[in-house]
Amino acid sequence: MELKTAPELQTTHWLNAPQEITLASLRGKIVMLEAFQMLCPGCVSHGLPQAQRVSQAFSPDDVAVIGLHTVFEHHLAQGTKEALEAFLHEYKINFPVGIDTPTAAGGTPRTMTEYQMQGTPTLILIDRQGRLRKQTFGMEQDLVLGAEIMSLLKEE
Repeated sequence: MELKTAPELQTTHWLNAPQEITLASLRGKIVMLEAFQMLCPGCVSHGLPQAQRVSQAFSPDDVAVIGLHTVFEHHLAQGTKEALEAFLHEYKINFPVGIDTPTAAGGTPRTMTEYQMQGTPTLILIDRQGRLRKQTFGMEQDLVLGAEIMSLLKEE
């Protein structure tokens, strides 16, 4: 099976980051991308806490944990940068979070469309060469995710 290069992220802003983050700039690291919405119960109860645990368990030299706030519903309630900043502060989310570029018509944001995500939470793993290795909609068990990350870290 041939692996495809993960599409670049299309974002408007980055929070918890000194500058814009690109997947190209993260080559050489495993990337865990957690796509979420503030008003998504599964994101708040499982996806984001799991991403925080991964960011604490692995060295940032080896594993880059990043969030993608991808708003495809309830745009007025969660579609502002200020609302997301407050959310990240309240939930003590310290890893970088990009805001997915919305479409003009207010439909599915650009990165979400590019990755053909079904919804949120979506977990994505990208290997050191920038290839898409896993994409899961919904919940993933911590032990399974940890084993998958370690397997990717052991690859040359």
